[in-house]
Order: sequence, then structure tokens, then C-alpha cells
Amino acid sequence: MEHVHLAVDEDDLYSGYNDYNPTFDSEELDNDVGFQQAVRTSHGRRPPMTAKFPGTAIGARPLASSFGSQIPVVSSIGRPMTGAVQDGAARPMTAVRAAGYTSSLTRGSAFDPLGQSRGPAPALETKNEDTPEEKIKILEKKVNDLLEESCMAQSMGALQLALEKAKEAGRKERALVRQREQSGNADINRLQLHTAVLLNLANQYANNDMYPEALNSYQVIVKNKMFSNAGRLKVNMANIYFKQKNYPKAIKFYRMALDQISNAHKEMRIKIMQNIGVVFVRMGQYSDAITSFEHIMSESPNIKTGFNLILCYYAICDKEKMKKAFQKLISVTLGIDDEDKYIASNDDTISNMVIEAIKNDKLHQMERDLKVLAEKYIMTAAKLIAPAIETSFATGFDWCVDMVKSSQYVELANDLEINKAITYLRQKDLNQAVETLKTFEKKDSRVKSAAATNLSFLYFLEKDYDQAERYADMAMNADRYNPAALINKGNTVIIKQDYEKAAEFYKEALRNDSSCTEALYNLGLNYIRLNRLEEALDCFLKLHAILRNSAQVMYQLANLYELLEDRQQAIEWLMQVISVTPTDPEALAKLGELHYSEGDKSQAFQYYYESFRCFPSKIEVIEWLGAYYIETQFCEKAIQYFERATLIQPTQVKWQLMVASCYRRSGNYQKALETYKDIHSKFPENVECLRFLVRLSADMGLKEVQEYATKLKKVEKMKEIKEQRVKSGREGSARGRREGSAGSAGVAADVKAVSHTESKQLSPLLDSGKDIGNSTKGERLSAKMRSLPASNEPYETSSPKEIDASYVDPLGPQMERPKTGARKRMDDDDFADEELGDDLLPE
Repeated sequence: MEHVHLAVDEDDLYSGYNDYNPTFDSEELDNDVGFQQAVRTSHGRRPPMTAKFPGTAIGARPLASSFGSQIPVVSSIGRPMTGAVQDGAARPMTAVRAAGYTSSLTRGSAFDPLGQSRGPAPALETKNEDTPEEKIKILEKKVNDLLEESCMAQSMGALQLALEKAKEAGRKERALVRQREQSGNADINRLQLHTAVLLNLANQYANNDMYPEALNSYQVIVKNKMFSNAGRLKVNMANIYFKQKNYPKAIKFYRMALDQISNAHKEMRIKIMQNIGVVFVRMGQYSDAITSFEHIMSESPNIKTGFNLILCYYAICDKEKMKKAFQKLISVTLGIDDEDKYIASNDDTISNMVIEAIKNDKLHQMERDLKVLAEKYIMTAAKLIAPAIETSFATGFDWCVDMVKSSQYVELANDLEINKAITYLRQKDLNQAVETLKTFEKKDSRVKSAAATNLSFLYFLEKDYDQAERYADMAMNADRYNPAALINKGNTVIIKQDYEKAAEFYKEALRNDSSCTEALYNLGLNYIRLNRLEEALDCFLKLHAILRNSAQVMYQLANLYELLEDRQQAIEWLMQVISVTPTDPEALAKLGELHYSEGDKSQAFQYYYESFRCFPSKIEVIEWLGAYYIETQFCEKAIQYFERATLIQPTQVKWQLMVASCYRRSGNYQKALETYKDIHSKFPENVECLRFLVRLSADMGLKEVQEYATKLKKVEKMKEIKEQRVKSGREGSARGRREGSAGSAGVAADVKAVSHTESKQLSPLLDSGKDIGNSTKGERLSAKMRSLPASNEPYETSSPKEIDASYVDPLGPQMERPKTGARKRMDDDDFADEELGDDLLPE
């Protein structure tokens, strides 16, 4: 509709409104002879005006339509009424003259206020867009729209789109300038629009890190003397130089901007001086930075500048100035309302409604954020200068606490005391930390609960579980809604193996704080101990929704799916683990184990090899890789893995025997013989080594064969004697127990004494039996993973002490991973000669 103009109608649309019947004119009734005569003669003798008589006035008056012709109204005596239209003469109607109608109504004309009798109105005229003025207006509107779209895109974070819109606005604006030059139309708003386009373009260049282009755009605006307040843009240019780490130029432009801004803009000047001080700090010119910050603290003190001033004094090691700057920092007024203002009273309903409305509005949130920031700066400054302002850390911290107590931040004093204890912990001074925390036992509930929670945690780490439980109870009594206290209490209950009660404490902690990840994690582990795997899975899935990139949580999910026998899901979660921590050797080894259990040996080898590359000292991975190369007939490659295992566990003869066996299987008998001789020098009583030496010496025709054979017989004889002693000792112990159970009550004490004496005599034999290792934990685990050779085979292991299958969890004390159940374990009898047919491949 903006291009449409209304056509001007020469006819008056309201013609006829002023036309009136002179019959209704009452101003000239005094001069109307007929009217006066009627009044004097017949007015008093008129019959009553009723509808019963046919000759009354109502019955004699015909009605006329508003659109029909006017018919004179006849009076009761037959004469026309005064004011009736006669002979075409129309008297002026003065009763409606005040409405402003001026047109006259001719006799017989109808009432037509909208002029409908003249037909429809003519069509509206359209705008002519070909005129220069219209083209200029259209271009101006497009430029303004593009500027607005660019700013909106920037506010939504679409920086690239904002830059494109700004560039298009610049092109449209140049086309607008050319159009104006062609039409010779000079607009006073042209300069303002040009400035807005250039400034927005420069800002978008800066937001997209295109600093040279941004500087050029700012330079165009600054050099044009017609732009008012263009000197302020030098602050933007200085900011760009600061980002480019061109600090001397940043200082120069900040000072140029400072010179061009009058003293009336005090806040702007303070901000520029603060930037100058920060640049001097980056340049290491602390004295110049101190000058700027001290001027700001004297003119308009604020928290950030006070903290920066303390940092500068700390850098130049000025103790007294640090104290003065800290006092200035805690004396800065924040200019926010007291929290008591937002406490509703019970009397005034309207005031309570207002308080509820403003309690959580944006202004109150801003005040809270400012207060939190101030407390953070004060705490950080106190922890920074405490060791530097006095001879000892404790004395300096005490001075800071005293200063804070005398300021408006009184509630920070207790937090500083707790931080003092934490600092003692960082310095590994556990006793001082405990003593400091114990001073809070008689303080208010909040501080007492925090101190008791830390004490409970410390005693738990020291494995003093009674004290840990005591302080956990104290923390809970002081503040029942403290989730950390409830978690510590649950941990102490778990030590007593009361898992159901521990779960209740963890659940209560979650009710108090639904985002408490520690409680949710411990609850999941607790459910695993209770074998409630589905509930544990729910806990860790909820935890994964909170901690999306936590490798510990994802590993626990993989562990749970493995326990639920869903290996594919376990593999998927482990893949997510290595996407977050690609160098975790445990996760890679676990992936290899799962793929091997699924029958995918190539994938298993890949993940085991990656685990070995990240952590080449894990025995289980080394053992699996060595066995894999033996299985694939690449004994030469297996040698390097078993040699590494020898370096990790030099007292284990097993790995050295494997190295020698690999040399023997690959046909390098000379190297195998040298390796067996080296093993014999370190382990002279090893039967397998002597057997291989006898065999190799005989095959190679060496003179030492008789010597090795003699040693072998001697060692075998000693082994048989030891086995007989162990066997007789066990039979004696069993006999003593049977006799003790069968004896009467009267001789029970004697039997017990005899049994005790026998056990003392048999204890050396039992100890020697441990060397043989017939029932060690490692053997039991190994028996599950592979089949042991028969005892009558020629190359039986003489020291079958296995590697402990347990390992320390690298992800922390809370991570409980299942031990690897399908690892390959191979003794030296796995590598017997082919002609004996006793080769054992991994399961």
C-alpha cells in the first residue's frame, strides 16, 4: 500500500447533509402569519389526539419514506403544516447547521451520505518506482534491513553470517551513494548511514578474527574529520593490537583515545586506563601498571583493579604495599542492596508481592554474581599474599583473616580458615591441617559441617575408619542437608560391608542434591557389590547424561554390559572411552580381550598392540602378544616381548625360559644354549633349564652333557625329598586334627598341645612347600585360563609361581574393574619340541 496514492474526487462525498426542509425551521414562527392565526383560533378548540376517531391528526398524516418524495403533512383542520415545502421553495434547515453540512438539498433528492448513487470510486493510483526519489528510499530501507540482520546474527553467535550481511550492506550503501550523486540529491542522513555501515563491518571483521581488514575499516572512519566522536574507535583498534600481542601499539592507541575523550566521560576514561594497566602487566612493566591502577583506585575503586594492583605488588615483592592493597580491596563498596531487603514481612501483602517479583529478577542475579566475584578475588588474593607478607604462611594467613573480620566480608573469615587447612594439606602437613579443622568444632553449623566433612575425608584416607565415621556423624548432625557428609558416612558404612545401609545414605545425598555426581557414582558401585546390575546400570546411565565425557563412567557402563553378557554393547562403550582417552592402556587391553572372546583375533591383536605401545610394562599384554606370535609361528617376534617381561620381572625364571625356547623353536640352537647357560647360572636348581641343557648338549655333542646330567639327577632327587616331606607333613597335620576331634574332653588339652607342637615342627616344611607353589592364587587363576601339562611330561616347570592377576586401577580408588578372565598364560612347557607333541596353543 505504500506505493498506492488515493485519487482526489472533485465531487463532495458528503453533499446533501446540509439540505433540510424549511418546514422544521422554528426561528421564523413568530413572523409566520398563518401559524400565529392558527394558534389564536383553533389551538384551544382542537379535539384530543386519539387513535379512536378517524378524523384525528395521526390518522390524517401520511408517512413518507426517507428516500421518497416529501408529502406535505396536513393538520387536523385540513391546512398544510407550517414549514411544509410548497411550490418548490425550500426553507433553510438551521437545526443541523452546526454539524458543518453546507450543501443544499433540492426537492425530491434522496438521503445518500456515502454517494452510492454516483457509482463505484475510481481505481487507486500506483507509485511510480522509476523516480530517483523512490529508488533512493528503497535502497536506504535495504541497507537498514541488512544492518539489522547483521546485528541479529552476531547476537545469536552466527559470526560468519553477520559478516556476510555487513558486506552486503556495504555494497548496497555504495550503490545508494552513486544513486544520490546521479540524481543530485544531497541528504543530511547520508553521513550517518555511511558511518553505521563502516562501523558494523569493522566490528564483524574483528569478531571473525580478520584483524587487518577490521583495522582498515576503523582507519577509514577515524581519518574522516566529519565523523563526530571518531576518536573513541581508537579503543577498538587498541583492543585488536592487544589481541595481536602488539603491546606498544596498543598502549599508543589507548593513550590517543584517552586524549580525545573529555573528563566529562569519567567512566570511559577509567576503563581505558584499566586497559593500559593490563597491557603494562603483559609487557612486564609492573611499575607503570601500578601507576595506572593506583590512579584508578584513588578516583573510582573497583574489585578487579584492586586485585590487579595486588598482583603487581606481589610481582615486585613489596610486602607493605601488598598489605595496603589488600586493605583497599576489602574496603571497596559494591553498591548492591543488603539481602535483608528481599526478606518478606508478614504484614504488608503488597510489599510481599513486590519482593517476590524482584527476588530472582536479573538485577538481583547481577548483584549476586558481583558479590561472588568479589569474594573470589578476596579469597584468591589472601591465598596468594599469605606466604609472602610474613615470615611464615600461618602468620600471613592469620593477618588476612583478621583484616577480613574487620571488613564488610565477615562471613569470608571462616572460609579463609578452611582454606588455610587445605593449604596445609597441599604442603603435606597433615597434623596442622587436622588441628586447624578441629578448631571449627564449636563454630556455627555451616562451618562446622564443612570442617567435619574434611576431617572425615582425611581420616578415611588414613584408614582410621572409626574417626572418619565419628566426624561424618558430626557433619551430618551440624547440617543434615550436606551431601558430602552423607557420602562420607556411606563410605564408612561400606567398610563394614553394610551395603544396603550405605545405599540409603547415597540416596539421601541425591535427594538433597540431585546433581551430586559422587553420590550417584558410589551408589552404582554399591549396586554392583549387591549384584543388582540393572539398578547399577540405571545409575551410570544417569551419570553419563550429566558427565558426557567421563571416561570412568563409560568404562563402568562397559563393565556392566560385560557382566550382563552383552559384549557388543560393552565394546561400543569402550570405543567411546578410547575416543575420550585414546591412550588408556586398560581400555585398549579390555577391548582386545572382548574381541578375542568374540573370536576376532586380528582386532584383538590390534588393540593389545596399541595397549602395549601406550604402556609397555603391563605383563598381561606382553604375555598375550608373545603367545599370539607363537601361535602364528613368528617366534622371532615373540622374543622381544618375553625379553621385556624379563626386564620387568627379573626374578621370574618363566620369562627367561620362554626366550630360550623361542630361540630353540626358531632353529637358533647356539643362542638357545647360551640363554639356558645364563639361566642356569642364575637359577642353578631349575629342573627345566637343566633338562634342556642336557638335551641340547647331547644333540650338539658337547662335553658338558655329563656334568649337566649329574646336576639334573641331584636336583630331581632333592625335589623328590622335599615333596615327600611336604606330603608327610600334611598327613601328620590331618591325623592330628582327626585325633583331636575324636579324643575325650578330659584329654583335649593334651591333644591340643601335641597338635600345636607338631604344627611348629611342620612349619618349615610348609614354608618350603610355598616355594613349590602347589596351591597359589596365581595357579588357580592360571588353571582357568589354560590346560596345564601332565606331571609326567619331560619338561615340567619346577617353579610354577604364576604372575599375580590383580592390578592397580589407574582411574582411581573408586573404579572397580573385573580382572581379565581370558588372558593367555604360557609356561615353558608350552614350547616343547615338536617331536614330543606337547605344544599347547592358547585357548
